[in-house]
Amino acid sequence: MVDIAERPRLAATAAATAATDAAPRLPRRLLGLGGRVLHRTAALLTLALVWETAPRLGLVDRVFLPPLSEVLLGWTALLRSGQLAEHVGASLTRSLTGLGLAVLTAIPLGLLIGWYRPLAELLSPLLEVFRNTAALALLPVFVLILGLGETSKIALVLYACSWPILLNTIAGVKGVDPLLIRSARSMGLNHLRLFQKVILPAAVPTIFTGVRLAGAYSILVLVAAEMVGAKAGLGYLINYAQYNFAIPDMYAGIITISAIGLVVNQLLVAVERRFSTWRVDVSAS
Repeated sequence: MVDIAERPRLAATAAATAATDAAPRLPRRLLGLGGRVLHRTAALLTLALVWETAPRLGLVDRVFLPPLSEVLLGWTALLRSGQLAEHVGASLTRSLTGLGLAVLTAIPLGLLIGWYRPLAELLSPLLEVFRNTAALALLPVFVLILGLGETSKIALVLYACSWPILLNTIAGVKGVDPLLIRSARSMGLNHLRLFQKVILPAAVPTIFTGVRLAGAYSILVLVAAEMVGAKAGLGYLINYAQYNFAIPDMYAGIITISAIGLVVNQLLVAVERRFSTWRVDVSAS
């Protein structure tokens, strides 16, 4: 047995040993984390290095492709003046409104079309016609009907975002394993409970794939629409900078669009994980 007087000394010795064992682990963890970050950002760092050095070495004309440092200085100047925030706010308002409306309309419609075969057979020819019509090809139509204001731009984003969400929702519902459906029906689930407990959860990953595609479309289509008849927005900023030969500002707008697209995609990935917690990560095994 251990003497009571010896217990504090033994506890201090154990704590010191644990601290000594944990001390080498911290640098290893930091080194591993740094290696993972470097691995994931290696391509971006290479692109930044090439962008910075190629114009300075004369490999490309720095008038049309200035070094990255000059572009970042232009981006900083736009940010400090408040112009960048104004353009980003205008573009985000339009794109998020159109994307939100597309989610609210395309997902329920896709669930209905995927679940009820008569409705799918009725709307299939119409869907085939419009799914192959590019959104930007309809830009003049939206402008003629809805004018040059906000309504036409939001409507164009809504149209462009609806198709990937709608088609992926239909595919997600139709791709549910029939064995799951038969098993649920054998357990006595009615149509509503079957749809709620089996169909919808199984279709969530495919639906979110469509939502992520729509998130990218909402930015790309909007930028093109803002180049026609807009007074604010990232598309307007890029077009205005090009016409005034403010090349760093033009590239600053392009970089901002890329950053917004990346952030939107990561947010949608996080939401998808939140609604797909029941899924098993096969790659982790």
